[in-house]
Order: sequence, then structure tokens, then C-alpha cells
Amino acid sequence: MEIVRMSRDKRRFLHLLLMADEQENMVEKYLDRGDMYVLFDGKAVCECVVTDEGGGVLEIKNIATLPECRNKGYAKAMIEYVAEKYADSHRILQVGTGDSPLTIPFYEKCGFEYSHTLADFFTDNYDHPIYECGVRLRDMVYLRRPMKKADED
Repeated sequence: MEIVRMSRDKRRFLHLLLMADEQENMVEKYLDRGDMYVLFDGKAVCECVVTDEGGGVLEIKNIATLPECRNKGYAKAMIEYVAEKYADSHRILQVGTGDSPLTIPFYEKCGFEYSHTLADFFTDNYDHPIYECGVRLRDMVYLRRPMKKADED
């Protein structure tokens, strides 16, 4: 297993990016300004895009794992990798996601806690209804966790 920073040709992983954010023009809003990491385990199995939101906040804008590779710890490993990599430059790791029974518990298991909600994000920004686990997504739920400095272990 190896995690690699992709500095160019990020769009070759569009098939993975669209698993987490199904509208391509929304991906385009953060892809070029974000740092992209891809986890390889024989092939590209997981990706993550993070952006500096200022004020010591690093945001996970996109994280996805191939369906056949889920529940093997790849996404959690990616989050821990990113948290460690940016611990000296950022205080908070945040993620915005839909209020879904699939994603919220996953992030809570990774140490994130509820921060705030951005009402109507999905209904205002997407050209079609977004569903996850049969739930129509309307609001963006933000979760945060503190970054742990390398010397805090």
C-alpha cells in the first residue's frame, strides 16, 4: 500500500472523484486548488482531495474508495495520512458531507465531531437531486477534528 501526491493529471482519477461528488463542475471548483492523494494497493483504490481553507483549517473536499475495495480501511488510512502530513501547518481537519446514515458514522469513527450545517447546500448547488442510502441530501453537514502534532504522540 502506497499513498502518492498527484501534482498533475488529477483528472485521470475522475472515475473515483465522481463517486464522492457526482457533479463534475462541482469537482472542478476545488480540484486545481487542492492537494490530491491517491492510495495504491496494486491499483488506485482510494483518493482524497484536501484544500487549505485558511485560519489553520484543512478541508477534505473529496474522498472515495472503489466499491469493491470498501470496508478494508483504505479511507481511514487516507484520513490518518492527511492528518499526520498537515499536522504542523493546520489546527483543524474538517469535512463537509451530506446528512447520510453512511457517511456521518464513518467520519465519527475517524474522530470527527459535528461542527455546523450549511442549509440547502445540495439543493442550491447541484442541478439534480442527490441521494445517498435512499436519503435526499439537502444540507451540508460539517464535521471537524483537531490535528495532532507529531510530537503529541
